[in-house]
Amino acid sequence: MRPSQSYPTTSIYKLLGPLGILTAIFLGWITSKTGIVVPGALVAFPVMFCFVVMVFLNPKIGFISYLLLCFFVSALNRHILGVPFGLGLEAILIVTWLSIIFHRSEKFKGEYLKNDLCILALVWFIINILELAHPEKPSIFGWFYEMRSTTLYWVLTVPLGFLLLNEVKDLKLFIFIIILISSFAAFYGIKQLYLGVNGMEQIWLDDGAAKTHVLWGKLRVFSFYSDAGQFGASQAHISLVCFILALGPFVKWKKLLGALTGILILYGMLISGTRGALFVLIAGGFVFLILSKQIKIIALGSVVAIGLIFILKFTMIGAGNANIDRLRTSLDPQDPSLLVRFKNQEILRDYLISRPFGGGVGVLGAWGEKYNPDKFLSTVPPDSYFVKVWAMYGIVGFIIWFGIVMYITGKCCGIVWNIRDVKLRQILMALTCGTVGNIFASYGNEVINQMPSSVIVYLSWVFIFLGPKFDRQLSNTHG
Repeated sequence: MRPSQSYPTTSIYKLLGPLGILTAIFLGWITSKTGIVVPGALVAFPVMFCFVVMVFLNPKIGFISYLLLCFFVSALNRHILGVPFGLGLEAILIVTWLSIIFHRSEKFKGEYLKNDLCILALVWFIINILELAHPEKPSIFGWFYEMRSTTLYWVLTVPLGFLLLNEVKDLKLFIFIIILISSFAAFYGIKQLYLGVNGMEQIWLDDGAAKTHVLWGKLRVFSFYSDAGQFGASQAHISLVCFILALGPFVKWKKLLGALTGILILYGMLISGTRGALFVLIAGGFVFLILSKQIKIIALGSVVAIGLIFILKFTMIGAGNANIDRLRTSLDPQDPSLLVRFKNQEILRDYLISRPFGGGVGVLGAWGEKYNPDKFLSTVPPDSYFVKVWAMYGIVGFIIWFGIVMYITGKCCGIVWNIRDVKLRQILMALTCGTVGNIFASYGNEVINQMPSSVIVYLSWVFIFLGPKFDRQLSNTHG
């Protein structure tokens, strides 16, 4: 019989209690000094580690997570202070890129990147890198934060889209995600309108957002987006997609569901009080009439569009409704807000006439006020993404940017025009019209450079450029 032995683990167990108490005291002390950031990081680390492992096993998980976070990043920043969720978007994209680069299989083919869309994204990115040597010497911090929305997401997202979402089932998943979350956003916006905002949203309003989001005692609904302007434009974008899908060659229940969802999301646009969102529908609807190739639809759509514009412009139907009244002002050339914008553009024109390369990236708007307060352009509201590009890059940069966007738009229309599969054509037509509407609305507001509109536009371009490949796959399947 062996003599009894004492194991060292017994003494270790005795230390666990005091060690746990000391750890709790330490975490309590550091929380009192730094808030929830450090404890939150300790809790989040295992989750983040598991997520990274999953992404390396299946990179598509990372990219879909990025798409989902794009919708909710503003709400997270509004409700959980001190955590840079915006930088988390870049982190997910970088991890996803690394997972592809080091992936053992050869399923991610570089041939998918040999297209105009990837090349143009890279060209615009290089131009933004060269902006670091701008003669006006704007702040590098302003450049960094502005560059993220202007080009970084573009150059990282588009190639990943080609590598990871190059099947018809991915297109269907994308459509499902953007419509589902936009519907949820509309419901949440309705909740804000009729039941009120929550505590953190009220703090956001009280900190200055109320100046633009509470007009004449009425809330401009923003849902969980960055602001009412982005919410309204995005809702108009997705409602247009829904209505076009509802007119497609699909089974009746899908057409009905598309129409009802479009109406719900359109109501979300109305309660946002965003006047520029109307032009998403006008511009996108006009492109749809052309691409439809059907005389009856062109005639009927033209009558409906002209009729709605006539009602808003020349009648008082709906007068007294704050949302309709505000929408009606978008067609008023004497609207005070519009006149102020024209005045600001005259100021910029006089300043930029001797600066063909503009004032540099990040010199106006929110990042200009924060990082370039010594620059004249930081004192002038851009009011429009077109104007912002013009002011930052000058007329030379604006022509390059506008030329890139118009080339992509024209090629998208050409691709859709030649798609043979009728269902695929309707889906890609809806995405094309949505992107055109989004671009057009950016003339009045900063739309295409904000989440989630920017990522929806970038991935819409990707799927449209993949259209011929999808068309061949479906032709072989049906054949």
